Amino acid sequence: MKKLIAPILFSLTTMTLLTGCILTNYAPAKATVGERLVDLQKAKHTGAITEAEYQTQKTKILEEK
Repeated sequence: MKKLIAPILFSLTTMTLLTGCILTNYAPAKATVGERLVDLQKAKHTGAITEAEYQTQKTKILEEK
């Protein structure tokens, strides 16, 4: 019985690590139009972009649909 513990633990650890690697290879979901517009508005509000840049980017986002 004691001889089985080490191989079982090794196998479980290996499967857990490999499963984590496989499951984390997915690309993140693309942000929705609404999320992008909210982010853009936050950037304008904080002064990271100007009003003109905001309007340009907003138009580009809305035209993509």
